[in-house]
Amino acid sequence: MCRFCWILVAALLVSTGALVGKFIIVGETQPAADGRTAIVLEPAERDMILTEMRAFLGSVQGVLLSANGDDMKTLVIAARKSGMPPPDQIPAALVGKLPLAFKKLGFDTHKRFDQLALDAEQLGDKEHALEQLAELMNNCIACHEQYRLVGKAAAQK
Repeated sequence: MCRFCWILVAALLVSTGALVGKFIIVGETQPAADGRTAIVLEPAERDMILTEMRAFLGSVQGVLLSANGDDMKTLVIAARKSGMPPPDQIPAALVGKLPLAFKKLGFDTHKRFDQLALDAEQLGDKEHALEQLAELMNNCIACHEQYRLVGKAAAQK
């Protein structure tokens, strides 16, 4: 009886580890022809992430224009637009498909926008804000160097 229990526990641990690896670390990915990792998503999920990336670009442009015009109040507003979203805004099914490193880059980018807004509001130093923006952009570069988003139909070809 005890031997059976240990075998059952071992089997459960292995299957739990496999699920954790698949849904938390690896996500729904496959190698892309260009050497990057393709993240396989439903069309609506892909659109959601691309919309978020376009919002990042809008915030970057807003920060740059505001800094150029010495308008720190507008700079803060632009940066906050890409800060951390409410936890329930991102569907759990989508989060499970994203690899851990992609999630880390995304969450770090949101946090950096929040920090940029906070520092700009408190310090009023546009040079510091631009330095923070330059650092934040490294996340964008890293993400686009490593990943591409593909729809399920394209991935099955």
